[in-house]
Amino acid sequence: MKKILAGAAVLLSFNAFAAGNIEQGKAAAEKYNCASCHGKDYNSPIDPSYPKLAGQHQDYLAVALTEYKRGADGANGRGNAIMGAQAKPLSRQDIQNIAAYLHSLPGSLVLRK
Repeated sequence: MKKILAGAAVLLSFNAFAAGNIEQGKAAAEKYNCASCHGKDYNSPIDPSYPKLAGQHQDYLAVALTEYKRGADGANGRGNAIMGAQAKPLSRQDIQNIAAYLHSLPGSLVLRK
């Protein structure tokens, strides 16, 4: 019984860690100057080939940042010199926080009917 409770406590603490904090994400996005390329509202990037980040799914954003951090050399990484350099100093918690913040913003992405 103690092992089950200990295992449950570990899982719950991991989920709390992985959730992301919107306010800390906002601070991290400002610290790493994400808006300089993705636009001040994260809906108006400076280049049309850059993604709009506001309102994106939190899990997608976290996976993308993690893959940029790994780079093209890592397993399941993404090769982009700019984003690789931006993501390299981010901790796992920074990534979760930034993803939570960007997900919380109103997005301008819509599906055509």
